[in-house]
Amino acid sequence: MENRIRLDVNHMMADFLGMQYGIERASVDALEPALKRAQAAVEGKRGQGWLGWMELPYNQEQVVEKIEKVAARVRAEFDTLVVLGIGGSALGPSAVQQALNHLRYNDLPKEKRNGPKLYVEDNIDPERMASLLDVIDLKTTCFNVITKSGATAETMSQYLIILDALKKAVGDDYARHIIATTDAKKGNLIKIAQKEGYDTFIIPDGVGGRFSELCPVGLVAAACCGIDIRGLLKGAADMDQRCKTDEVWKNPALLDAGLMYIAMQEMDINISVMMPYVDSLKLMADWYAQLWAESLGKNVTRKGMAVNVGQTPVKTLGVTDQHSQLQLYTEGPYDKVITFLAVDEYRNETPIPEGCEDIPDVHFLCGKSHNQLIQAERQGTEYALYKSGRMSQTITLPKVNAETVGQLLYFFEMVTAYTGELLDIDAFNQPGVEESKIASYAVLGHSAEKYTAKREEMKNRPERKADYVL
Repeated sequence: MENRIRLDVNHMMADFLGMQYGIERASVDALEPALKRAQAAVEGKRGQGWLGWMELPYNQEQVVEKIEKVAARVRAEFDTLVVLGIGGSALGPSAVQQALNHLRYNDLPKEKRNGPKLYVEDNIDPERMASLLDVIDLKTTCFNVITKSGATAETMSQYLIILDALKKAVGDDYARHIIATTDAKKGNLIKIAQKEGYDTFIIPDGVGGRFSELCPVGLVAAACCGIDIRGLLKGAADMDQRCKTDEVWKNPALLDAGLMYIAMQEMDINISVMMPYVDSLKLMADWYAQLWAESLGKNVTRKGMAVNVGQTPVKTLGVTDQHSQLQLYTEGPYDKVITFLAVDEYRNETPIPEGCEDIPDVHFLCGKSHNQLIQAERQGTEYALYKSGRMSQTITLPKVNAETVGQLLYFFEMVTAYTGELLDIDAFNQPGVEESKIASYAVLGHSAEKYTAKREEMKNRPERKADYVL
């Protein structure tokens, strides 16, 4: 298939970096039994528990039809779409919008856009909400409120603010301006949506936030902005088919999981740097950071044994961060693996015209293009890392389009699931995040018992020392 993404791990291997800094093929072969078990475990739990996301490429025909119908209404009736959500509810829609629409989409005149302007409000800095209300017209804005539980404080506080503002701006017509994306039965938002009569989309059981971009969480905003959501799902299905084999050197996600596991567990490579050399994929690094960190950063195995595993994701952008971080990557600690995101063919070509004939250091660029320059810079960075014995791998998209982005999203989800199996951890929970939520609600005075108990616990921590506050 010509439109398939490719994984190149040459510069992960000892063949290139030497035994001190690279991974020997024999190490991968020795891990093969565990990798086959990991693949079988993930495949065997397909659609069960928190692996409902594996079925998303196949089981959403009716959902997609409804999304397309509502998206057509949004495009016809509204100039702006605002997503109210946090975590995967925001990172996924942002990443796909950046990848598949014009890089300055919101700045385009209406006739050149594929749909309404899109704003993704993923934080509760009070200045941010005020600034949003300064730049949108509530009368021509639709809001997609996304929370599975309907109890996410950040999202529901935004909803309350917007609901009040809409009632003042449009009166009894406010319900037309709101879409709810939530659980089918549980939680607060589904009750609110049913009472108010909002257009409602369901987050399927077994689909956690960071694995939710290929369900209505991500597909609604994408469709409203003219993105080919069927292409996204088709690409994900293609990657899923590639992952149905347990042959390590034929399953790209399984191979990558094995290499990352060896890097983490045997070589103390505890930082994963995601470095797109494509501005359209810049926010994929943000989405990946949540997926990798929240899934794999765990302190116990499934059996409750202490492990404290995980790899810290770092997001960068080529070539920008060659001028801010590359020095550390090439000469700092041997604790990182760099993943390049590359493309064969950019969607535009920018030729460099003639000029500065009397300055050789500038004139040599003339007659070339930004396309050639950015590819050369990526190759130069890859070589600099190779020369200094630093591990890197490259994922190449033939073009950035709906199908290749769908493949990329599903690839990283599968790598994460396989790596969780290898580490024997639950890759789908987030108890560390829950602890923070409970403490936050306790501070705000929530009256439920678990919050009052946490409030007392927090009161009993040591007092701050004045000496340490300068």
